[in-house]
Amino acid sequence: MTTIIDGKQLAKDLNAQTQQRVAKLAERGITPGLAVIIVGDDPASALYVRNKHRKAVKLGIKSVVRELPATVSQADLMGVVTEYNQDPTINGILVQSPLPRGLDEQAVVAAIDPKKDVDGFHPVNVGRLFNNLPGNYPVSCTPRGIMTMLASLHIHLRGKHAVVVGRSRIVGRPMAAMLLNADMTVTTAHVYTKHLSDVTREADVLVVATGVAHLIKANDVKPGAIVIDVGMDRDDQGKLTGDVDFDGVFDRVGAITPVPGGVGPMTIATLMQQTVDICEWSEQRGNQ
Repeated sequence: MTTIIDGKQLAKDLNAQTQQRVAKLAERGITPGLAVIIVGDDPASALYVRNKHRKAVKLGIKSVVRELPATVSQADLMGVVTEYNQDPTINGILVQSPLPRGLDEQAVVAAIDPKKDVDGFHPVNVGRLFNNLPGNYPVSCTPRGIMTMLASLHIHLRGKHAVVVGRSRIVGRPMAAMLLNADMTVTTAHVYTKHLSDVTREADVLVVATGVAHLIKANDVKPGAIVIDVGMDRDDQGKLTGDVDFDGVFDRVGAITPVPGGVGPMTIATLMQQTVDICEWSEQRGNQ
């Protein structure tokens, strides 16, 4: 029988844990702080930022949303990042992607203090992840949320084969690193991979993050596989759907995430979790 991995419920449980941690910090007079910088008026970005802000406030996290015009200069944007780097009440800094044309997003991410890089995109933290270094540091939220989802299945990952279809710096690349760090054998593929179906059919765990609706169909998956669908696409009727043909593969796989209600809620919940992590790490270093 196929298991539907309920991202909404897992996110609810994770948020409850985060809220408890925030309350314990409050007993010591500490409030985790998250600063989100949004540039321009992209509707999707604005929606994401509102959702993050509401969730943070609900959990007791200080949430600051800094709205900048699309005409902001690179220097002024970097100045805002520096301002939050130096603000002791802010633990996590996030610059909402994508930035308007003309702005160097990589330079902005690199300007964030690695200790406050709540998205886990800073080259220093990416390097730590890929080298599987010990210690406390933030990592990309969507892959970390997916690892939480896999842990909820109470299965052994060591030695099994994972295939990640997608190579973005937000999901695909860090996802491959986390699975490799979990002692899995990892293959990274993408939409240009030749004979992609032959590759995906080898996966015990298949993570798909391409942005191509229903790229993965029933004959592309191994019977009993765990399928994690990161896609947020629109079908011909404008309905939200994933990179995996959910109905087509459902009876063939062991477990699968739905779209919506799968990976999406876990990404925001993990962002909140990581904000509190960074606050606690900062306290441990004596920076409060």
